[in-house]
Amino acid sequence: MYDLKFNPENYQIKRCELDGREVIYRAFENIVYCANPVSAVQKLNLYVPEVYYQGESINGYQLHTAPIFAPNTVGGYMEGPAMQVGEDYFGHKPNTAFEALYHGYVVMCAGIRGRNTGRKSNEFFVGGTNDEKSTKEGMLTGRAPALIVDMKAAIRYLRWNKDLVPGDVEKIITNGTSAGGALSALAGATGNAKEYEPYLKAIGAAKARDDIFAASCYCPIHNLENADAAYEWLFEKETTCHRIKFEKTPQGVKKIAILDELDEEQKLLSKKLKAAFPSYVNQLQLQDETGNKLTSDENGEGSFKDYVMNFVLKSATKEKKTLDSQTRLQKLAVPGSEIEKQDYITFQGEEAVAIDMDSYVAKITRMKPVPAFDSLTLECCENEEFGDENVFARHFTEFSMKHSKVKAEMADEEKIKLLNPIPFIENGNCDVAKNWRIRHGAFDRDTSLAIPVILATLLQNKGYQVDFCLPWGLPHSGDYDLKDLFEWIDCLAKNQKSEK
Repeated sequence: MYDLKFNPENYQIKRCELDGREVIYRAFENIVYCANPVSAVQKLNLYVPEVYYQGESINGYQLHTAPIFAPNTVGGYMEGPAMQVGEDYFGHKPNTAFEALYHGYVVMCAGIRGRNTGRKSNEFFVGGTNDEKSTKEGMLTGRAPALIVDMKAAIRYLRWNKDLVPGDVEKIITNGTSAGGALSALAGATGNAKEYEPYLKAIGAAKARDDIFAASCYCPIHNLENADAAYEWLFEKETTCHRIKFEKTPQGVKKIAILDELDEEQKLLSKKLKAAFPSYVNQLQLQDETGNKLTSDENGEGSFKDYVMNFVLKSATKEKKTLDSQTRLQKLAVPGSEIEKQDYITFQGEEAVAIDMDSYVAKITRMKPVPAFDSLTLECCENEEFGDENVFARHFTEFSMKHSKVKAEMADEEKIKLLNPIPFIENGNCDVAKNWRIRHGAFDRDTSLAIPVILATLLQNKGYQVDFCLPWGLPHSGDYDLKDLFEWIDCLAKNQKSEK
């Protein structure tokens, strides 16, 4: 059993120089954040600008007033090792921990269990910031809801040691991309939720609060039990899957384009899934900013569809005025996404006023087969996420269970819920973060645009502060606008006093 008391004397002073900038910081590394860990990944790193220990400040922050920025490296629901200060995954630029430290935040990077924890795997995920680190065979201890349990345990560790750790424990901001974005959303949506207590107790988490100040979520792959229907609502008319396979080579990461055609059975299943989506939308009882109900008819048409497309129009308008993606994010933006080439959008001056949704979807292309998440052959990473030591993968939707092509089991209903922020936001029985920032690229096909729109709108309807947009031309990606993210955090942190 590990002692959960933080030792402020157990650190190294480190220096990192990248991109012509330098950070000198105290590194408190490899701290086990729960008393009874079941995996070596359950450790956190805490990084603090060294100048704070000389009584100096950065951007108005000092040792005990700096927000605690908590990025994770989870992607593809795989294990996310604790980030270290340095270059980003591709080695192109300083990573998020470096940038946050340079800006003056205390940075807490928690190692998080994933579906591959405890087994050998050659999987490679591009979209978050993690590489395959699981090289030993062992118990599969990282399946649902392990990832959010670990994040909560790390947050509780900070609060348990509030008088010893640097930073303001009442201003914790989580950040992640893809499944890591879902993890950040879960951290924001499920603060102090009693449903997680048995899992937290099992790993010996500290008895402290686990709610957070704010959640930053890039393209969160969440709401999995409704994601298949949402995907076909958007992509049903597209029958070719355009995907990229990533391979590691001595020369670096190689991209291989792959095209797959949906067969007749998949096309029929697509129509059935699309037909199931309107009832889900309507039961949410969402409203726009003026109180109008957002609904969908049996064909998927209606005010909800218009509302989703309006976010695309807002994105197009911003890009027309600023050319931000075309210039600043040129290397990241999807080729052919230049705003002047999008003839399916009608402009009045610089204002995008109308869009042909079918042509837009044809432009960004379908990526995934049918179903997109709950594979009929249990081959998706999300199927593995709901497996365990005894059953490697499970279905998590009644639709796929009904149409399954293999002998299969259905995931436990409670575990499905524990991986979805939506019901916790709906029910209001826990401490939901008051501040949210959600980004999903307008050319991101990894999940339907409807999924982040539902998350953002539900939060707004419940009275939370939400900064949401669909950055033009961007694919499935994150941390591409850290300057803007940090400005958002600063605005929140400096306008709200906190007592440690």
